[in-house]
Amino acid sequence: MTTLNIEPLDALKKAGVDEETARAAAKSVLSVDQLDQLVTKADLKAELAELKVDLIKWMAGQIIGAVVAMTGIFAGIVKLIVP
Repeated sequence: MTTLNIEPLDALKKAGVDEETARAAAKSVLSVDQLDQLVTKADLKAELAELKVDLIKWMAGQIIGAVVAMTGIFAGIVKLIVP
């Protein structure tokens, strides 16, 4: 839900912009209470670092699981071949 920022609307009307265009432009302007919802580069870097850690943990688990599975398969084949 977009709230209408009145100050830009009034300024645009005074500048001679028609009502519909002024309302559309005013809706697109962020109000002061919406500024805390903006994402900064630092926020993105922190989130990316966290995702990298999660990806590394997941990959380590997958690799360990694959090694365990291959070891089990190899042991089974060896038991079948060697009497």
